[in-house]
Amino acid sequence: MWRARAAAVCVVCQSLANSSYGVKGKSPLQKLHLVSRSIHHPHYTSSKFQRPPLRTSIQQFSSLNRLPLRKTKLLSVKYGYLSHRNFWVARLASRLLKLRYLVLGSAVGGGYTAKKTYDQWKEMLPDLSDYKWIVPDFIWELDEHIDFEKLSKALPDAEDLAKLLPDFDKIGESLSSLKGFFSPGSQGETAFRATDQGYENDKQYKKVSDKEKIDQLQEELLHTQLKYQRILERLEKENKELRKLVLQKDDKGIHQRKLKKSLIDMYSEVLDILSDYDASYNTQDHLPRVVVVGDQSAGKTSVLEMIAQARIFPRGSGEMMTRSPVKVTLSEGPHHVALFKDSSREFDLTKEEDLAALRNEIEIRMRKSVKEGCTVSAETISLNVKGPGLQRMVLVDLPGVISTVTSGMAPDTKDTIFSISKAYMQNPNAIILCIQDGSVDAERSIVTDLVSQMDPHGKRTIFVLTKVDLAEKNVASPNRIQQIIEGKLFPMKALGYFAVVTGKGNSSESIESIKDYEEEFFQNSKLLKTCMLKAHQVTTRNLSLAVSDCFWKMVRESVEQQADAFKATRFNLETEWKNNYPRLRELDRNELFEKAKNEILDEVISLSQVTPKHWEEILQKTLWERVSTHVIENIYLPAAQTTNSGTFNTTVDIKLKQWTDKQLPNKAVEVAWETLQEEFSHFMTEKKGKEHDDIFDKLKQAVKEESIKRHKWNERAEDSLRVIQHNALEDRSISDKQQWDAAIHFMEDTLQSRLKDTESVIEDMVGPDWKKRWLYWVGRTKEQTIRNETKNELEKMIKCNEDHAAYLANDEVTTVRKNLEAKGVAVDPCLIKDTWHQVYRRHFLRTALSHCNLCRRGFYYYQRHFVDSELECNDVVLFWRIQRMLAITANTLRQQLTNTEVRRLEKNVKEVLEDFAEDSDKKVKLLTGKRVQLAEDLKKVREIQEKLEAFIEALHQEK
Repeated sequence: MWRARAAAVCVVCQSLANSSYGVKGKSPLQKLHLVSRSIHHPHYTSSKFQRPPLRTSIQQFSSLNRLPLRKTKLLSVKYGYLSHRNFWVARLASRLLKLRYLVLGSAVGGGYTAKKTYDQWKEMLPDLSDYKWIVPDFIWELDEHIDFEKLSKALPDAEDLAKLLPDFDKIGESLSSLKGFFSPGSQGETAFRATDQGYENDKQYKKVSDKEKIDQLQEELLHTQLKYQRILERLEKENKELRKLVLQKDDKGIHQRKLKKSLIDMYSEVLDILSDYDASYNTQDHLPRVVVVGDQSAGKTSVLEMIAQARIFPRGSGEMMTRSPVKVTLSEGPHHVALFKDSSREFDLTKEEDLAALRNEIEIRMRKSVKEGCTVSAETISLNVKGPGLQRMVLVDLPGVISTVTSGMAPDTKDTIFSISKAYMQNPNAIILCIQDGSVDAERSIVTDLVSQMDPHGKRTIFVLTKVDLAEKNVASPNRIQQIIEGKLFPMKALGYFAVVTGKGNSSESIESIKDYEEEFFQNSKLLKTCMLKAHQVTTRNLSLAVSDCFWKMVRESVEQQADAFKATRFNLETEWKNNYPRLRELDRNELFEKAKNEILDEVISLSQVTPKHWEEILQKTLWERVSTHVIENIYLPAAQTTNSGTFNTTVDIKLKQWTDKQLPNKAVEVAWETLQEEFSHFMTEKKGKEHDDIFDKLKQAVKEESIKRHKWNERAEDSLRVIQHNALEDRSISDKQQWDAAIHFMEDTLQSRLKDTESVIEDMVGPDWKKRWLYWVGRTKEQTIRNETKNELEKMIKCNEDHAAYLANDEVTTVRKNLEAKGVAVDPCLIKDTWHQVYRRHFLRTALSHCNLCRRGFYYYQRHFVDSELECNDVVLFWRIQRMLAITANTLRQQLTNTEVRRLEKNVKEVLEDFAEDSDKKVKLLTGKRVQLAEDLKKVREIQEKLEAFIEALHQEK
């Protein structure tokens, strides 16, 4: 391609050489462009041309190839010979004029080189004549469709191309006048500078346009950066809030504080588990804790608040506020917050509204823990307080010791407080923080005697004298305060003695104001000035440091021993489990409840597996047992007393309609609900062979009762069922002989069952017959003898008139009574009527059974509506209607059971199980036994031992 371009340039140069352009007497090569000269003469390089040094203002215009193609209007200059001092200007101009020879030589040489290269390239090409078949035919026919001559004529010729090149003659003339341009103060220099300035303006314009683009891009980039910066700031803000929450919950601060917090939190968790596991605080729990004891209103709570640096406890004037032990775990943290162990809510102790809410919550928990009829409770409330600068320790605030029981308190309040205090203080590793009110006489203190009994040598007791400001004002002799501090007024001994001030007695005082007041008081107090007290014995700050050091010293000395004790306990419990329950897993109460829950849900699902046939058989049988008495006594027997079939059918229809409207749907729903309960109870209580675990029986029974209690049948079921039953009873058309025989069979079974029941009643009335009296040596009572005579007399009456009515007339009663009196049997008319009811009932049932046997062949007469036949079987039709109604009702109830009620019962069971899962007392009550308790103890001991081992490892790492 470049050789082709060189050939084109050669053509242009040749045309220029033949033209009249240029200077006479010069070689045509001088008219060529520099590029053309380099092409024609490859050895004639442009590097041989040396340019004289130019000034900076025209340096960029010293080469012709950098001149713009547009014409520049130059100012007129004077031509003349150059002076001697400007000879280098002429030499520069002559060399620049030689450029045309270089261009022409380059064009000629380039053309020759291009032709030679083309010939070599052509010879190297292979003969492609054998491969013409590869090229499509239309390629060879292009010359027929395209006129290449017209195309060549349309292209510009060499002269037109030459016109596009700059006018080298005028450029030469301009260069010859360089003297005027470079002479100082000349018009040429001014013009050149103007040209230079125009070029610079053009360049500046380009720079300005580029600068605008750059500014626009920078503005867009800045806008994007600001956009993402805002997003980044928002994310950083959210991250900061999340980190703050994490710091508040997990106390994640610097590495050292994290280790300390972890220690105290781990230790507090162990104590919480122990409080649940060992509520009586027996000898198994010997882990250290700081027990705060003192007389009522001695300032225990105020001292604890000063250590916690927050007013967190409820307060009252002269009344008992601490009604249950409060375990407070103090730990370091970035924010001053408090939270209960069973709640995720955090109370910000720097806000007064949160402090008020915390005090209210503590008071509510205390009152809930106190049982009815009691004043105090042994149930522990666990509270965690975190904040900057807090000393790590676990303190337990106990109810204040009282001397007398006042009105409104339970009679055993004093003894209960003593027992709670002793239970905590008898721990040999518990640190006793004994609080004594300095504003009252020391002889009135009760707690000092109690502390002396628990720790007679004072190896784990710290004595604190509160309200020292009031004591200094009220006590006449300051030496008495010194004697109290030194323990000379009490038989109690202690590790250390401290004096503190817990405020001016105003409940609205803040912790900071109390601290300032305390420091101000001790700075001006005579107790320090006269050296009655030492500096390390005053202020709650020093007290907090001393208690914390003592606490951790006790922890380090005793925690490993306690871990070994729990390890031994765990071994004993595991051995007992292996000996008693070798094939059972160690499931605690919660795990057993989950297992029982799954079994119960599986049993409820089994209800949906009951076949429709089984449901319908049970429903139909149970429903007939409930309504059979009403059908026989109130429908069939009254209708059977009629004289003709029309009256019989009318009576039956009326009574069936009344029965369907009022009683039958309700009875059917009751039967369905009871059937569902029975099936559910069957699945719940069914023994599953060796896999049955009787430990779940109480829980299953409770779940069953509660689920049935919550379940309510759909109220609209009776309305739809009433319509279905009414339509079924109105149908009298028996379609085939099979249904007729089934109705007769149903009628016979019913009548035989009733006859059997009636004979049993008569036997009870008249006593055993002669066979039983001889075989079993039994006799009749006097009343049974009278009834037997009455029965015989009534049977004679029925034999005389087998179509007798169902009721005896008064004259007939009189006749029977007189006949019996003639035999020496005195009888009451009511006894005669009562006996007649059973005797006639037996006679009627026997007659109905014999008539039912005759109706076996009556289906033919039924189809002819009993025309020309003395046989009437309307009673068979009645029993068929009853049987069909029972079948349809059973089918309807079965559908409602399987589609609706079973699912609703399953939902109720799940709700009951969820409620029981949240009720710990319920689980303790329903899952009992040695196995459960042993698994619970084993789980607790394992958990305590593992947490103690982790705590010991962390403690060693801190060392």
